[in-house]
Amino acid sequence: MGAIEPSGSFACCRRSVESGLMPKKTPATRKPVARVLPLLGVAHLDRGFDYLVEEADSEEVQPGIKVRIRFNGRLVDAIVLERLHDSEFGGNLRFIERIISPFQVYPPQLARLVDALADRYGGVRSDIIRSAIPPRHAKAEESDLETPWEELGTTSEPDLSGWSAYEHGEAFVDSILSGKLARAAWQIAPGDDWAHALAALAAKVALDGGGVLLVAPDQKSVDAVEAALRQVLGAKQITVLTNSMGPQARYRRYLSALVGQARVVIGTRSAAFAPIKHLQLAVILDDGNDNLVDNLKPYVHAREVLTTRSAFEGCSMVLANHSRTAETQLLVESGWAHDVVAKEQTIGARCPAIEAVGPFGLSIARDLEGGTTSVQAQAFQAAHQALDRGEPVLVQVPRKGYAPILACGRCRAPARCRHCNGPLGLPPTGASPSKGGAEETGMPTCRWCGRIEARHRCSECGSPRLRAIVLGSERTAEELGRAFPNTRVVVSGGNKILEAVDNAPALVIATPGAEPNVRDGAYGAALLLDAGALLNRQDLRATEDTLSKWAQAATLVQPHFKGGRVIVAADESLSVVQHFLRWDMVGAAAAELAARREVRFPPAVHFAAIDGADASLDGFAELVDLPEHAEVLGPVPLPPGHSLPGDYDSQRFGPAQRLVVRTPLGPRSQLGRALRSANAARSARKDDLPLRIVVDPIHVG
Repeated sequence: MGAIEPSGSFACCRRSVESGLMPKKTPATRKPVARVLPLLGVAHLDRGFDYLVEEADSEEVQPGIKVRIRFNGRLVDAIVLERLHDSEFGGNLRFIERIISPFQVYPPQLARLVDALADRYGGVRSDIIRSAIPPRHAKAEESDLETPWEELGTTSEPDLSGWSAYEHGEAFVDSILSGKLARAAWQIAPGDDWAHALAALAAKVALDGGGVLLVAPDQKSVDAVEAALRQVLGAKQITVLTNSMGPQARYRRYLSALVGQARVVIGTRSAAFAPIKHLQLAVILDDGNDNLVDNLKPYVHAREVLTTRSAFEGCSMVLANHSRTAETQLLVESGWAHDVVAKEQTIGARCPAIEAVGPFGLSIARDLEGGTTSVQAQAFQAAHQALDRGEPVLVQVPRKGYAPILACGRCRAPARCRHCNGPLGLPPTGASPSKGGAEETGMPTCRWCGRIEARHRCSECGSPRLRAIVLGSERTAEELGRAFPNTRVVVSGGNKILEAVDNAPALVIATPGAEPNVRDGAYGAALLLDAGALLNRQDLRATEDTLSKWAQAATLVQPHFKGGRVIVAADESLSVVQHFLRWDMVGAAAAELAARREVRFPPAVHFAAIDGADASLDGFAELVDLPEHAEVLGPVPLPPGHSLPGDYDSQRFGPAQRLVVRTPLGPRSQLGRALRSANAARSARKDDLPLRIVVDPIHVG
């Protein structure tokens, strides 16, 4: 990128440093010019600018350190990209104001990674750096960063026998430990202790001198891996890096990885950038989880971070999941990664008996006017048998709350608020108005504006009757409590997620991802309710997401020879249900990818969604130089539930629109690079209207 600053707006950089009000500074005798990247988050300023280095700071001003510069009249943070002998800029250069930290927090491998991701996602480097590098904390730099990893704790030899249950599992482990490049899509077998298997492999790599990075979608998974690692490594030999930590702890642990002290790092999505030295193994768990996508632009996915690092740094990689995403299947079919799946006899021995009882065979929902709860025979029997054996029963419901979605009891049209057209739901009996409830009445309440609809009539047929089409965890607990009297009912979900429950008779009602483990045991049965609420979502990924949720729940259940049963409320004829019944996760992913290819959806194509006002999209379309064979669709109104960033005035600028661009699979960053260049040109024009670019969004309606 050019270092020459344009005339006019950056005149501040041309003023001579020689002033009577300031002591004269002396440029460094060797490489007096530093090219820096201002951390501004502005697209057309995402390039290097030249500044002078003072002789006194010459030793410390190295590529990768953070500095403070005066840019356009104000002090901003910047990162030193390189040192130069001279500058192409013809005017007077300003000196760097001061050094923020002597640590090279932006090492060359991270710089290369950020450059690649900026091209991939059409983003600005400083936005990615914001997620990659924690804010500086001075106290953290005073911590002990010199003690070698080996001296931080005592270790024991890990047990790698768990990998022998998988085809090519032992060969895969041997390849990693011998330093060869090995990449695998690991299909976790039902009931497998995946945390201990990953911990054993990670510990063995670390003991042999390699670095390990494990990225999980949530704190629950991070805790599971950390607990397993503590059985073979000392507590201080394990570095946990999550966004929930305080600033001092995050920065200290980042520095620990940077200097080579931290050898085993586990964490959530931001940990994917951890600058581990001699990285030998990268692991991502449940790569289809929404939590692995950064919620700030350019919306980088942790899977893309780790696959890019694997290519750049030559480290082995494991994509671990109970099911499989279409993106992972594409990596396998392309030969980039290979299958590590359980042997047929292993799946047959560990899998519970799985039955589908039809879309309405297991119905906990009922008309709100009255009636009784109905539990289909197979489900009732499976639950009772498990409870009689002294084992808990897992009941998975798609939503928390009471009755979050209501519909007309006659025609099934969605029930909407008369005031704001928001969806009506039913709060728990006894909920307080301050919490959005309807006092003691449990009356239908708008989920948007909070108004009570005491006299609702359907806009389609005029019926006053209402029906819960999706029940939340609280209502399900209430209903099942009546169906199974004298049985303890436990709820896990929302703000109250249980880590584990006792191995004793109980009904455990949990939302997907909040299912607690069973201490010293497993569930005797699992009831998977309201499959339609998961499968009928207007989302490209609804099918694979549903299968993932089912698989994660089923793996917590006893194997079939111990009486373990899984009852799913879904139509047996559906392809996804058939794959679930056979525990054919690879086949399901292959079918999903084939379907995506047929309709030209990601990952079978490169895909970008561009959201903005009509005027913004028109201007952007004029600037962008799209790759050959690019297909432009729209603009169309922004899908429901989506809004533009910032304070957008739809009355003034019109409804927000979406433009879709897709291109055939080819050079990975070709589309993103074109979008990035156009966005920079748009930024230079000072177009203030919001515009959002999302490359390969995880949700496509």
